Amino acid sequence: MVGAIALPLVMVSTGTLADEERSTPGSAVRPLPSGGDGTDPKAPPAEPSRSPLLLGLATAARCGPELTSPDGVEAQTCVLTQGEETWARTYYRNATGRALDAVLSLMGPRGRTVRMRCAVGADDEPGVCETPREPGRGEPAAYTAVSEFARAGGDGPLLLRSGSNSPADTGS
Repeated sequence: MVGAIALPLVMVSTGTLADEERSTPGSAVRPLPSGGDGTDPKAPPAEPSRSPLLLGLATAARCGPELTSPDGVEAQTCVLTQGEETWARTYYRNATGRALDAVLSLMGPRGRTVRMRCAVGADDEPGVCETPREPGRGEPAAYTAVSEFARAGGDGPLLLRSGSNSPADTGS
């Protein structure tokens, strides 16, 4: 029997993603009390420029397809841009039963590359690996991200390579 496992989908937000990304592990972003229109009926009226929902910047994501290896590694890799910052992120799930090493590379204009190594546990739980945020050095489309998964310690073959480059839409 083959089961399908859904990876977390990338969300593009106009204000709250920045707050969610800053939340610490185990914490939750709580919704604001609502009076039906998104405001607290007991609170005094606030100026629109002071709304906490307007403080965040939109995050744009360009992601490749969700891939699954025959060995049980699943991944989707994205290039993210927020304001002037760009970084790479890969969402993964390891169902191999063994610890893995992941290398996430963000390649940008003028040969600039940022590489991050991430330890991937054998616990079959969804996880995330991301590069540090960098000041953008060109158009977001000029960036590409690639993640590679192999057995921990480098004692085995490459199990999965996932990229942010989606195949061109050919239409029907």
